Amino acid sequence: MTVILETKGVSKVFSLGSWLSRVHLVAVDRVSLQIRQAEIFTLAGESGCGKTTTARMILGFELPTTGEIFYRGKRIDEFRDRKAWFQEVQAVFQNPFETFNPLRKVESYFFETVFNYHLRKDVKAAQALIEEKLQAVGLSFQDVAGKYPAEFSGGQLQRASIARALLTNPSLLVADEPVSMVDASLRMSIVNLFRTLRDSFGVSVVYITHDLATAYYVSDRIAIMFRGNIVEMGGVEEVLGAPKHPYTKLLLESIPEPDPERRQEKAMVFLEEREEYLRRGCKFAGRCPEKEEICSREAPQEVMVGGVFVRCHKHAR
Repeated sequence: MTVILETKGVSKVFSLGSWLSRVHLVAVDRVSLQIRQAEIFTLAGESGCGKTTTARMILGFELPTTGEIFYRGKRIDEFRDRKAWFQEVQAVFQNPFETFNPLRKVESYFFETVFNYHLRKDVKAAQALIEEKLQAVGLSFQDVAGKYPAEFSGGQLQRASIARALLTNPSLLVADEPVSMVDASLRMSIVNLFRTLRDSFGVSVVYITHDLATAYYVSDRIAIMFRGNIVEMGGVEEVLGAPKHPYTKLLLESIPEPDPERRQEKAMVFLEEREEYLRRGCKFAGRCPEKEEICSREAPQEVMVGGVFVRCHKHAR
């Protein structure tokens, strides 16, 4: 299958504190992954794991400290024409109410995108294109015409945000927590929309989430991140159906159990985020119930186990 985007050993280091006591925090550590054509690839993990920073580097909003990112074989920093880049790669953000200015009508964003990218030459043709993309997400031009963001529900506005991103016919959507601000009753309609875009239009989606339930439902492949590292990566059935890394197991165990009789208290040890980022050896060692002596002094290497990449000492032997 065609690879449309690839990261090779991408890292991002931030400097914290004053020049007298500066600390270098590795927010993303040597991340290598491939996004294939017409697939939904999920980056999952708790807050602060590095998934949003990874997404921002993919979009070109942040420059990697080290490593390279390629789109269709070309380094993304070689795209001098940013318009051409964003015609191919579009973003969908977490809060649709922050995407649109509350003082501007939503339709103005659609027309602005059409004319800025020279997608159509006149208003009538532009409206026909806008109608086409809105219908793809279950809306119509009549639904948005003359309305301000506050007149929409969160689910409607997120759909409108996705429709606007589709105007340029992108090959890749980067969706950062796109359902976390949407009511639970509407989340499945949004993730089903991503599946439709994949199946009907061949769009690839980088789906960023902490919600493993929607990740399991929508993903083709998934990468689990912890403190800047990808600790497990592979097909979603293999990773979430038979997890191999202790952190993946912990994430799955932390999903609320709906049956009161099957619930049980789970002891979890949490360290300060900064402490875990700066830890030597395996960054998960402070929480890991399967920790060994080597985990505190040596960072684990990535190994292949049953078709899944795992970064854990117990699988390296």
